[in-house]
Parts: sequence; structure tokens; C-alpha cells
Amino acid sequence: MKGVQPTDLADATWRKATRSNTQGNQCVEVAQLKHGIAVRDSKDPDGPKLMFTPGEWDAFVHGVKGGEFDLS
Repeated sequence: MKGVQPTDLADATWRKATRSNTQGNQCVEVAQLKHGIAVRDSKDPDGPKLMFTPGEWDAFVHGVKGGEFDLS
């Protein structure tokens, strides 16, 4: 994602979904960045991160809420 610097991730405040399980080992975490959103696996916080522009993130959230990714 253009404009995101490694320092953006160093200062990121990560949060888990309110519906994550009590062990916290089966979810993803998201962080609001200056120029977008970052997502990481809660089991591997030092591993790879995905970064999205605000528009990409809004489209994803809209698709989830609309059932676009349902497997049934």
C-alpha cells in the first residue's frame, strides 16, 4: 500500500474482534494506520501483515456484512 512505512506498524494499536474466542487464538487483529488498515494473525503477531486502503477495507466490510463471502 502506497504511503505506509514500517514505523506505522511499530506504533500500531492492534485490536481483536469482540467475538473472538476466550483463548484469543482463533482470530485476526486489526489496526488503524495513518493511511489505511492493517490486519495480522493473532497467533503470529510478528508475522506478515496485510494492509488495505480505507476504500478497500470498506468494500471488504460491506461484502462481509452482505454475505458475499458465505460458503453455503
